[in-house]
Amino acid sequence: MSANGSSTASLHACRSCLTVAFIGLGVMGSPMAGHLARAGHKVRVYNRTGQKAQAWMEAVGQEHGASAHEEPAEAARGADVVISCIGGDHDLRAVVAAAEPGLQAGAVWIDHSTTSAEVAAEIHARLGARGVAFVDAPVSGGNLGAVNGTLTVMCGGDADAFARVQPLIHTYARAVTLLGGPGSGQRAKMVNQICVAGLLQGLSEALAFGEKAGLDMAAVLDVISQGAAQSWQMQHRGPTMLEDRFDFGFAVDWMRKDLGLCLQEARRIGARLPATALIDQFYAELQQDGGGRWDTSSLIRLLR
Repeated sequence: MSANGSSTASLHACRSCLTVAFIGLGVMGSPMAGHLARAGHKVRVYNRTGQKAQAWMEAVGQEHGASAHEEPAEAARGADVVISCIGGDHDLRAVVAAAEPGLQAGAVWIDHSTTSAEVAAEIHARLGARGVAFVDAPVSGGNLGAVNGTLTVMCGGDADAFARVQPLIHTYARAVTLLGGPGSGQRAKMVNQICVAGLLQGLSEALAFGEKAGLDMAAVLDVISQGAAQSWQMQHRGPTMLEDRFDFGFAVDWMRKDLGLCLQEARRIGARLPATALIDQFYAELQQDGGGRWDTSSLIRLLR
């Protein structure tokens, strides 16, 4: 049997005891790796900042037999699956290069970072030449989704590789969907972020308008959230926007990175994103005002 066939057998016959290298223990990666360890997988973690890896080990890893490693290649050596949840294109290229010496043929690399579709296709080809499958799998649902294991995962890659790792991803996600070939997951995440940015701008304008009109906006939110205007953003961010509270959630800096990827891809494929480009500039204003780490719902501060 080929190395790839052997790995496929292990993924299906021993789902509870896969060796998983998890790279990147930020606000998303840390709880995701925790779900894997608690589910019985043999988890090896690496984080660029070693203190985070050690903190994760003390909080979760030691109890569940996980291990922390000082280099990506050490964590990846002999792993059935490698999972990355890091920054952007540059970070993904760097960590793949660092982990390559430890990769075994037949493994699958799942990348939960938000990157360009181009780099996803590039890494797919690069790892494929080594006999390692690659699935670009950006997520939606925020930190709470990661903590609660209810993330939505948009995937791109080969169907057989996706089928092998879909049960594993369901350890921390409620929806996992293959949307096409390499880069399709990243393009789907761009669609998601375009929608989110538009919703937040519309919600910001609506709430600011209602406040200036002298309405009881808590009551207004309660009634309109039961009609056609209802959305996740209205339900979860509307009340905190009324309280002018933004010290949590998905940061403006991260949204600007994501919208930059959207605008870059739009130029490449000839799509028009006029509202997205405008909202991106609004987020730039928030950054200039010191709000780079505020939640993305802070758009309303520009209207008050």
